[in-house]
Amino acid sequence: MTGYEGLPGGVGVSLLRVYDWPAADGLRGGTPHLHLTCSEGYLVTGGRGSVQTLTASGFRQTPLTEGALVWFTPGTVHRLVNDGGLTIVVLMQNRGLPEAGDAVLTLPPRLLADPAAYRAAATLPAHGTEEELARAARVRRDLAVEGFAALREAAGGGDPGPLAAFHRAAAALVGPLTGDWRERWQNGAAAAADATRVQLGRLDDGDCGYLAQAVVRAEGPAARGRFGMCGRLDVYHADG
Repeated sequence: MTGYEGLPGGVGVSLLRVYDWPAADGLRGGTPHLHLTCSEGYLVTGGRGSVQTLTASGFRQTPLTEGALVWFTPGTVHRLVNDGGLTIVVLMQNRGLPEAGDAVLTLPPRLLADPAAYRAAATLPAHGTEEELARAARVRRDLAVEGFAALREAAGGGDPGPLAAFHRAAAALVGPLTGDWRERWQNGAAAAADATRVQLGRLDDGDCGYLAQAVVRAEGPAARGRFGMCGRLDVYHADG
C-alpha cells in the first residue's frame, strides 16, 4: 500500500453541540464515560464549559473556551459540562472503534454487572420521535451521572476501589468485541501508519512515483443532529 485516503492518521471527526439538559447536581451537559483503546481530543469552536475527568490520579475539571484544545488517553472517565452554547470539534483515535463499543458509560454497578442490562440501558432506540429519542438519551445520561457521582465521591474520599471495579467491569463488557476492533484498527490507523512506512522506504530509494497518485476528497456530514453520548452530533464518514 502506498497511500491512505481516510482522514489523517485514521482519526474520526464529528461536530458536537453539548447537551444543555440539567442533571441531578444542577450541571448541564453530557454522559460520563471512558474509552478502552481510544484517545479523544476536543477543539472548542464556541461557547464555554468544562470537561470533568476522573483517573487513578484523581478528579480534575478543565475549562473549555473557544480555541481550547484538550485531549486525554484511554481510561479517562470524562463528562462534558455546558455553561452556554458549548460546541466542539471532536477528534477520535481509531475511527469507528468508539461506535463499535469502545466507549463504556459510568452506569451504576447493578447495570454494569449484566451485559444484557448494560446494553438495554446504554443503547438508544433505533427509531422514534425527536421527543422520544431525547427522553431516552436524557435517561441514559442521568444514569451515567449517578454512577459517575459515586465514583467521584469514592475517589475523593481516598477509596480507589470503585474506580478500579468500574475499569474491570468495562473491560469485561467489551472483551467479546476486540476481534472486530482489531480489524477496524488494521484497516484504519494501522493502514495509515503503514502507508507512511512504505512512502519513507520509497523516498530512501529515490522513488517519488507515488506522488503522482495524490487524491483530494471532500465530505459533508453523513448525519446531522444525531443523539450522541455528550450532545447532538454531526457525523462524518471519511474512510480510506
